[in-house]
Amino acid sequence: MRHRIFVGLSGGVDSAVSAALLKEQGYDVVGAFIKIWQPEFIECTWREDRLDAMRVCTALGLPFKEIDLSSEYKKEVVERMISDYARGVTPNPDVLCNQHIKFGSFAKWAKSEGAHGIATGHYARKREVGGHIELLRARDLAKDQSYFLYRMGQLDLARTMFPVGSILKSEVRALAKKFNVPVAKKHDSQGLCFVGEVSMAEFLKRFIAVFPGPVLCDGKIVGEHEGAALYTIGQRRGFQTPQDPASSPYYVIGTDVAQNNVYVSARREDAERPSAVLSNVHWGYREPKLPHRVHVQARYHEKTVGATLTKGAKGFVATFETPHMTSPGQSLVFYQQADTLDKDDVCLGGGILQ
Repeated sequence: MRHRIFVGLSGGVDSAVSAALLKEQGYDVVGAFIKIWQPEFIECTWREDRLDAMRVCTALGLPFKEIDLSSEYKKEVVERMISDYARGVTPNPDVLCNQHIKFGSFAKWAKSEGAHGIATGHYARKREVGGHIELLRARDLAKDQSYFLYRMGQLDLARTMFPVGSILKSEVRALAKKFNVPVAKKHDSQGLCFVGEVSMAEFLKRFIAVFPGPVLCDGKIVGEHEGAALYTIGQRRGFQTPQDPASSPYYVIGTDVAQNNVYVSARREDAERPSAVLSNVHWGYREPKLPHRVHVQARYHEKTVGATLTKGAKGFVATFETPHMTSPGQSLVFYQQADTLDKDDVCLGGGILQ
């Protein structure tokens, strides 16, 4: 009996090639489209994406299924994101989506439909070592998405496949042409699907009451902001005033939503911290013996920095080798970095920056 794998088809090239590769390898593949919530004020693309997913299934000779996770997505991703922004922290909705939707509700539904496992178009890899499964960076480091997958546990990893994680993006495009999938030349999606073409600030203004307020640098007002909840520590931008319409750019070093103040500095190092307290820490396998030296990543695609993990009265603390820029609400992801180029970086887990 062939293993039945439900492939989450987004309508894009990565998931389409994932489905084609699994079929070629002899799996019983089912294409599945996940419908998520999108606001009425944004031009929806889900219908076009759903049609592309159906066209992929037709081209590959695969059965097509659909699951509507709109309410789950709105509750677990969108409402949590809005709530976090409203209290002055910057969340990571992609991490929430992976945890609660793709490897949560979708995986459970697929199992109830007879699937032995699921597959996605994520750029990441896994391997079994010593009786447990490790999450690895993708072969194509420029596309690696392990940062967004750090909350996967052993069960999630056991039932999930990443068919394109071991190949380069250029090779994915070539395979799409070889398999003659109808989305071979489709551009990659950018940003959050439910935000669409509008900016995050424009999106949030629909749900959060924001008001202009002072931008302060060393106690002096240097500009006006649109609403303190809309700004993230480390952000660099100008803040205009009637007296200075061509304001020099500053780094955001702090926000106070209650007072509606944004604090800035011309010095990038003022936004950096020697250490960070973490909450909601997750380990992919098990907690290592502490203190433990790791490499950490506080933003997607940023260069990792060395850090030492310890645990104290406030919980887990990451002490950086050199001061590092962090934003409360974002994820700090831990990697056991390979010693040589022929070895692999392992994603150990991560936590939420406080």
